Amino acid sequence: FFSSAARCWRTLSAAARRVLGRMSDSGQSVLLATAGYDHTIRFWEAPTGVCYKTLQHPDSQVNQLQITADRQRIAAAGNPSLRLFEINSGPPSALTTYDGHTSNVTAVGFEADGKWMYTASEDGTLKLWDLRAAGCQREYESGSPINSVALHPNQVEIVSGDRDGNIRVWDLAQNACSAELVPDGDKSIQSLSIARDASTLAAANVRGSVFLWRLGPAPGCGESRASADLEQCGSSAEPAEPTEPAEAREAREARAPSAADGAEPRHAEVGGAVPSRLRIEPLQKLQAHASYVIRCIISPDCRRLATTSADHTTKVWDMANNFSCEETLSGHQRWVWDAVFSADSAYLVTASSDQTARLWDLADGVTLQHYTGHHKAVTSIALHDGPV
Repeated sequence: FFSSAARCWRTLSAAARRVLGRMSDSGQSVLLATAGYDHTIRFWEAPTGVCYKTLQHPDSQVNQLQITADRQRIAAAGNPSLRLFEINSGPPSALTTYDGHTSNVTAVGFEADGKWMYTASEDGTLKLWDLRAAGCQREYESGSPINSVALHPNQVEIVSGDRDGNIRVWDLAQNACSAELVPDGDKSIQSLSIARDASTLAAANVRGSVFLWRLGPAPGCGESRASADLEQCGSSAEPAEPTEPAEAREAREARAPSAADGAEPRHAEVGGAVPSRLRIEPLQKLQAHASYVIRCIISPDCRRLATTSADHTTKVWDMANNFSCEETLSGHQRWVWDAVFSADSAYLVTASSDQTARLWDLADGVTLQHYTGHHKAVTSIALHDGPV
């Protein structure tokens, strides 16, 4: 027993040293945060498992965390508000509180340049917020509690999944719903993920199923990515030169909310869908788990899909090999609520109702580090270990 334990300790120590070496070699500090039902947000030294900062979130549990691309702020989605914290400030306190939802905020994210933010809620709405202005600038009515949202890499479409089993594509340029999918009747969509290369959409539901679609531009629509000039939205700026493609100009001018939209949010509802700029083709269905799938996430290198479940496990699927199961990560004692890949897709961090988070080496399928200190379920993780 002792020799086996010693071998295991040597293996884990070497693996931990590899993680620490990779972090040091990258020249980037690692931001790892967890939160959940004990009303705290904890920041961890990733290689050592030491908690070095704790933020209080007194209003409610934290449903999701998201770090801005510049690593300066962290958003915490609660019930019914969202709080934005300065990460590196002296006394830890909320920088801004975003009110407007009337129930649990279940999703939060930032556009690529960090100038606007999106939130979704069990109140059935998806809201867009200009971080340079007060109030909500746009609102989309789903008609059913929204569980998950994913922003397309083109920054022009947002995909939502709701409790009634609907997946909807919201076109920000046309300010309307452009596509709807119902993969499994009224079975609640729990989680969505879009590949960073915009090739694949994944959706997980309460029956343990994961549905995959191949994405591409719709016929007649070229690839486009909207610009970062949010002030063009709704403004009276001079029109672009005639040499600019019409679609690119449309996306640039209507990509995001802006203070120019006025104090009242612009509303868009499900009815009257507009033509979609996306081609969405069924790819595959996985029966990933026998119980609820809580989170699905595609790795940054677009080679792996991870699914977390109420069955206490996380599974990793090989996207290049017909989505075969590459690894089953066992060790958590209760539901696994969240997961996030490292920037190089070599590691995974998971969070569980067992009050812990774990760092996994996906090459070996072993736990490199435990993060302990929460007093209730850990339901959300945020990790930033890439370049600013």
